[in-house]
Amino acid sequence: MTGFVTLPEAPSFVLANATLPAICLAKATGLDAREGLISADITIENGRIGAITAPGATPAALPATDLRGGMVWPTFTDMHTHIDKGHIWERRRNPDGTFMGALENVRADREANWSADDVAARMEFSLKCAYAHGTGLLRTHIDSLPPQHEISFEVFSDIRDKWADRIELQAVALFAIDMIFEPFFDDLVALLKRRNGLIGGVTQMLPDLDARLDRLFQAAGDAGLDIDLHVDETEDREVLTLGRIAEAKLRNRFEGAVTVGHCCSLARQDEDTAKRTIDRVAEAEIAVVSLPMCNMYLQDRHAGVTPRWRGVTLFKELAAAGVKTAVASDNTRDPFYAYGDLDPVEVIREAVRILQLDHPLDETPRIITRTPAEILGRPERGVIAKGGPADLVLFSARRWSEFLSRPQADRIVMRNGMGIDRSLPDYRELDPLMDK
Repeated sequence: MTGFVTLPEAPSFVLANATLPAICLAKATGLDAREGLISADITIENGRIGAITAPGATPAALPATDLRGGMVWPTFTDMHTHIDKGHIWERRRNPDGTFMGALENVRADREANWSADDVAARMEFSLKCAYAHGTGLLRTHIDSLPPQHEISFEVFSDIRDKWADRIELQAVALFAIDMIFEPFFDDLVALLKRRNGLIGGVTQMLPDLDARLDRLFQAAGDAGLDIDLHVDETEDREVLTLGRIAEAKLRNRFEGAVTVGHCCSLARQDEDTAKRTIDRVAEAEIAVVSLPMCNMYLQDRHAGVTPRWRGVTLFKELAAAGVKTAVASDNTRDPFYAYGDLDPVEVIREAVRILQLDHPLDETPRIITRTPAEILGRPERGVIAKGGPADLVLFSARRWSEFLSRPQADRIVMRNGMGIDRSLPDYRELDPLMDK
């Protein structure tokens, strides 16, 4: 796909008259920011960023591309996806769009079809999409009920190596927490340590939840694993495991990183309960990722009834309390979410609308760049920095309204100072998998 400008074919050149989100700069530049945006020239030197200066202050001898005020972002971090189950919609749909419909149909498809070849083909397709859209760091949750955990983590390990110079990949084992006292759990922890993964899971309001969480944190601590959980993905206000997770992290003095996703029922709580929970999450230094597109699709869905709430967590309140917050794609073309293409631009456009993250928009770019990269332990990937790699995404859009009003299909993705081929894979590539 042709971009909106042509990049010079030279090892060193200037991206002139660019507009940068100030929150995406590693260091303050002294340049004036309006609406969180600054004007600058960016000098590219042999695949790295040589300088960020005021417009017109770069050497005239270098070839230049005039962006005419177009935005420049760092490549994106998509910190919560499911590329192992992506793109199965055409062979296993969700008949009613409900959460239970999603669970049942993913389980049926997994048991019938998820061979190593099937999982690998769909993961590859997903990553081709993510790369073309400008993602540089991606974390995926992997369904890890036996025997699928062995199959899918072996496939993922191979793909992680294959894609290492394009997208940095992390993987989390997703399993039912009611299996935590079974021998399987010890085997899973050993596999994750061997495969350099993270421990995940889905928390539920079980009578012995605290004991299960203690087991989880102790096992993760002993194995040196970080934790990333699916939490309270429901409209049921009686379900609130989030605070219990924070208590468990503090109680067990867990020193690793803990991330929680969804936390939908937090928005159903009364003010006092919500504040207590948020304060505890902040104290425990737990990061929260919201999945606005998937949760808007699934939550509060009842046959013949218009949904009454948006399905997302208390994002602004968590951020105001000092909790690291981000958004991500989640599921893609599977029974949990029938749509999507692992495009962080789509995610942030929808997040701004669903979560009302405008007024102001100054720091909003952080939710798909700086903050998720920090949460994933790779802070350098979420910012534009002098001396850093010229891994950038260029947009014709100059201001927020322009950026958020169109899908930015003509964007240019640069890796190591060069534009990549942004051609998206054809869905027809998946047709042989859909005939099963």
